Amino acid sequence: MKTAPQLVAEAKQRIKEVPISTLEQQLAHPIIVLDVREPDEYRQGFVPGAINVPRGILETSLTNLPQAKGAEAPLEELAEQDIYLYCRSGARSALAAESLMRMGFTKVYSVEGGFEAWKKADLRIELP
Repeated sequence: MKTAPQLVAEAKQRIKEVPISTLEQQLAHPIIVLDVREPDEYRQGFVPGAINVPRGILETSLTNLPQAKGAEAPLEELAEQDIYLYCRSGARSALAAESLMRMGFTKVYSVEGGFEAWKKADLRIELP
């Protein structure tokens, strides 16, 4: 039997995890930023430009992203873009990144420390 922290640790060995400074720099480029926290967490503030797609519905909601609208092959087109995922602390985003990689996405990055690290660094946040 594995614990949740063990699953997260294993996922982090298989995914690409980046510091918040990388996400901050990449915001100037055309990327997709997904906030995989729950809606009530998202309403308390989020990384500029982030789209809220809770972890529990991530895989089934990808084709609803604005970047996928009208695409003939939405998942394939999304897979060509850099996708940055974050949650509160980095655990859910690590599991989400692993799941997207299992779906065939290769340009997926989990943000180390999540939104807590973003706020601690006093970086700009947006409110809905």
